Amino acid sequence: MNHKIRYILMLFVDAVLINLAVYVALLLRFDGVIPGQYVDAFVKLMPVITITILVFFTGLKMYRRIWEYASIGEMLAILRATTYSIAFIILLIYLLQLPKLPRSVYIISWMLINAFIGASRISWRLFRDAYLQTRSAPSRRVLIIGAGDAGAILAREIASNPRLNLKVAGFIDDDPAKQKNILNGLPVLGTRKSIPFLVRDLEISEVIIAMPSVGSDAIREIVKLCKETSARIRILPGIYQSTSKSLLTALRDIKMEDLLRREQVTVDITQIAGYISAKTVLVTGAGGSIGSELCRQILEHSPQLLIMVDHSENNLFEIEQELHDTYPASIIYPALLDIRNQSKLEEIFRQYRPKIVFHAAAFKHVPMMELHPTEALSNNVIGTRNLARLADSYGVESFVLISTDKAVNPTSIMGASKRLAELVIKDVNRTSNTRFSAVRFGNVLGSRGSVIPTFMKQIERGGPVTVTHPEMKRYFMTIPEAVQLVIQAGAISQGGEIFVLDMGEPVKIEDLARDLIRLSGYEAGKDIDIVYTGIRPGEKLCEELFTSREEMASTSHKKIFICQKELDRDYVNISKKVDTLAEKYAENGSDVFNLMREIIPEYKKAADNASLQKKREVASGRAAG
Repeated sequence: MNHKIRYILMLFVDAVLINLAVYVALLLRFDGVIPGQYVDAFVKLMPVITITILVFFTGLKMYRRIWEYASIGEMLAILRATTYSIAFIILLIYLLQLPKLPRSVYIISWMLINAFIGASRISWRLFRDAYLQTRSAPSRRVLIIGAGDAGAILAREIASNPRLNLKVAGFIDDDPAKQKNILNGLPVLGTRKSIPFLVRDLEISEVIIAMPSVGSDAIREIVKLCKETSARIRILPGIYQSTSKSLLTALRDIKMEDLLRREQVTVDITQIAGYISAKTVLVTGAGGSIGSELCRQILEHSPQLLIMVDHSENNLFEIEQELHDTYPASIIYPALLDIRNQSKLEEIFRQYRPKIVFHAAAFKHVPMMELHPTEALSNNVIGTRNLARLADSYGVESFVLISTDKAVNPTSIMGASKRLAELVIKDVNRTSNTRFSAVRFGNVLGSRGSVIPTFMKQIERGGPVTVTHPEMKRYFMTIPEAVQLVIQAGAISQGGEIFVLDMGEPVKIEDLARDLIRLSGYEAGKDIDIVYTGIRPGEKLCEELFTSREEMASTSHKKIFICQKELDRDYVNISKKVDTLAEKYAENGSDVFNLMREIIPEYKKAADNASLQKKREVASGRAAG
């Protein structure tokens, strides 16, 4: 039905209902027998009353509303339009000396017009809902976890969207005061312990967790209970995570972050990020997972200029386009260069004079760096030295290096290179006005090349999921946690510190794999196999967060620890030793491992395994051929 026909039809229906309402008001006023004088007055006034009310309805855009979704808001709009129009009619009658009706008739008419027109709109919605339900596929039954505000809103939205083919069976809530009560016409059926039985008995197809403020412990328990059933699980994220006005559009499947085996660490960025405002900020590795999120959060605090450094054209292009679209008023400069190129890097410092530097550029994959040790040394160590010296020379206020837990008692060339990078900035900090600090991360959930995306791709292919060792454990953190820690470090650093996030207990990689398989709707060992491939070159069974010689202390944030130990005497002037190391590795790249051990005694290189040796031999043979 086009708009014009719909408008004419609604005008006609409303005109009939208005006349009917006034006539019934007269019948009620005179007990069914209307005196002749008021019949005449009714006939003469009806054109005035009808036209006036319809004009008010049109002027107040009553015919532009979509009545298929009529709710309390639409009923209030009818009440407002009717009140204005009846008041105007009474004023018109007395000013123009038109025929009059008893005063009580105006009041009764006002009530009846609201009732008749409101009923017509609601009837249209009820008819539409019933019609769509008869034509739609059978509804899937839904159980909502959380009988609070979010759950109530979600239930209303589902009820008003029959095309979703969803029907809410009821709520689950642990609050004793809500048990056996009714919310939005739906019962509170029990506590979370009842989920498996209710899903089975009520033939529930989907469970929705609608508790935006609940902690991850509760989410994990609920998901565990839901996984005993065949129902799909979706979650309503925290309100702060969604800009959508509709809770339905904010629903998403459970993610690994929801099952992080501890409470997520948060900081009040608005309190600590003031040092970024109106400053020129430089981020290396800006196209990576951490670097790109750093750029996003930095732009939230109005820097004067954001310089994004990356040697990957595609990554740099993508983050530049995203940020220009999201922050069109911000000034952003993408610098396509390699941090190992000191002369080009110096051009950036000379021209833009950054005051804050976040150094996220690094080669991070342990097995890959075991194959290419010279690259780990040149990028992670020489590149960091270049950047630190320039920061010192050009008056940078704060320099934050992103390091890794693999730098603690390293067994890989990647870990050793990051440990050496930490020592370099601590050494430069001794004689510099710049505040140099480092932040140690665990494994970052969802970052490029990390275990989660790898497992997900394997699950999508039908398995198997490959785990190196059944006892392999890692510390995990989310990308927002990682970035908040970096910004926090830049704010509270006095120079020379290493910051470490309290990431709780390390998580077994095998448990992570099983969680992801369950979240994907499969059963480990039955639908998707888990295969153990053996520890890869340079890997440990469990990472550490700090060495026994590092005296870790608490900070103003209870979840962030700090090492302020002075640089060991053995490492004084280590940044100058890096120059010698750079020359040696350039002459004899195959001996990088031994050269690194000379500088970092705690580096205990893991035994070279057969697969790594074979890869090197194959590569050497191809090069020779």
